[in-house]
Amino acid sequence: MKLKQLFVSMMALAAMQISMPAEACTNLIVGKNASVDGSVICTYNCDGYGFAGSMSRTPGGRHEPGEKIAIRSWGRGDVRGYVDQVEYTYDVIGYINEKQVSIVETTFDGRLELQNREGLLDYDTMIHLGLERAATARDAIIIMTDLLQEYGYNSTGETITVCDKNEAWILEIMGKGPGRKGAVWVAVRIPDDCISAHANISRIRQFPLKDPKNCLYSKDVISFAREMGYFSGKDADFSFRDAYCPLTFENVRYADARVWSFFRHHVADVAEMDQYLPYINGQFDVCDHLPLYIKPDKKLSVRDIMNDMRDHFEGTALDMTADMSAGPWSSPYRPLPMNWEVDGKKYFRERAIGTPQSGFTLVSQLRGWLPDDVGGIMYFNCDDANMIAYVPVYCGAQEVPEAFRRENNLSNEFSEKSAFWVNNVVANMIYPRYSVMIGDLRDAQKELEDFYAADQEQVLKDVEKMTKREKAAYLTNKTNAYTKQMMERWDKLFRLIAVKHNDQIVKPSENGVVIQGQRSTPGYDQMFREAISKGTGNRYVMPEESKDIKSL
Repeated sequence: MKLKQLFVSMMALAAMQISMPAEACTNLIVGKNASVDGSVICTYNCDGYGFAGSMSRTPGGRHEPGEKIAIRSWGRGDVRGYVDQVEYTYDVIGYINEKQVSIVETTFDGRLELQNREGLLDYDTMIHLGLERAATARDAIIIMTDLLQEYGYNSTGETITVCDKNEAWILEIMGKGPGRKGAVWVAVRIPDDCISAHANISRIRQFPLKDPKNCLYSKDVISFAREMGYFSGKDADFSFRDAYCPLTFENVRYADARVWSFFRHHVADVAEMDQYLPYINGQFDVCDHLPLYIKPDKKLSVRDIMNDMRDHFEGTALDMTADMSAGPWSSPYRPLPMNWEVDGKKYFRERAIGTPQSGFTLVSQLRGWLPDDVGGIMYFNCDDANMIAYVPVYCGAQEVPEAFRRENNLSNEFSEKSAFWVNNVVANMIYPRYSVMIGDLRDAQKELEDFYAADQEQVLKDVEKMTKREKAAYLTNKTNAYTKQMMERWDKLFRLIAVKHNDQIVKPSENGVVIQGQRSTPGYDQMFREAISKGTGNRYVMPEESKDIKSL
């Protein structure tokens, strides 16, 4: 193998390792017949405090015999081993490849005793190798699980969304413990007319043992569970989740509650999903699971799914804006830790889909009726899905936009070129006074996402008669222009908020311009005023003779 080729392969895998997220994410999935236009859709909130989101790109092409890829340790960066390169690989940008295959994940940990730290591949490296090598979702599942058998798996339990322009699958993987190189796994195809989701808890329970069109699994997925003492019943009764990810209140309330909320938004009769509230509340003797997938009442659009990625249980029994813990301005955000104790009682807070700890967020739209290079769009941005505008990135784009590049998105260094930091600055201005300020962000968010959606028709017209090379240049330029537009609009939003909401008053604005000479003082909402009254007794009660004093 030539030195240059080795260097390129090592750098590509190093970029993957750097972008590897922390272990708390959300994926939503829409089958092609459950979407309004026939798209397969999948999403990723990549959550974990302490890392700044970014995007990488790995060019594809032919490779010489004997070429190898260096696999580096997460964090340290030392070379742990090598994987044989294949003859041909596909272009990958972010978490989508040039064939409209998109692969994303959430970590469920499960039985930690089954982690094999000596295995060569972590989940993120495995995903990127799958994206480089697979032309379909089914191919990706086989490729990734074969790699684990050959090279070993060193992560904990993972649920992985694997989609292409025709099919959507959920793949669940668990290692075999120290000294055992491979992994046990099961993959289930989501019906085309259904939606699904997963969020840090295993989701596959029983699965069909004789339906290879819709279910694939490792030959020892059941026998290994028997060997380890995790299962002793009939094969037909085997549950992957129960064997490899035993239920706890925490992994249900912090994880499956997100899936429950997503499903609840898309059924006509909410009672259909509220019957699972005992499960969400930890009453496992009453109910011990959610369905793996449901058929939605109405077909979903990409915009619907973008909004679902911003969910904080609004309108449900878990609504994070509807009690005193939301503070004076009905904020759905809470500080860490997630658990605390008062007078010997243990408390917790909710964990929603939309969260400030997201490093990046994406919505992949896979369109089988279009050429791959323009058919696959990864709507992307860095930071909290609730507080950003999703930017179209075409799978045919040939470079990462400047604002999404790793060198501009460092966790310990602010940069005006960084989408992560520009978004974070605006978000952190809004978090403390959420209900008063979020409307200004919503205006900017809608403006951009409306424009991006409307512009797609023109894009399809423009590329219709272009050569492959012309399309690549066009789609790259479009992606860069969309990203630049987002960064400029968020700078304008920052400046508006700084002036409009200065010193906790609110000045009216029109078309993004503050109107001089007017102001309002919204103050606390009624719920918080009542909480103050209850919590402080008579401290702030006005004396009788002073009740006619006017507010300043």
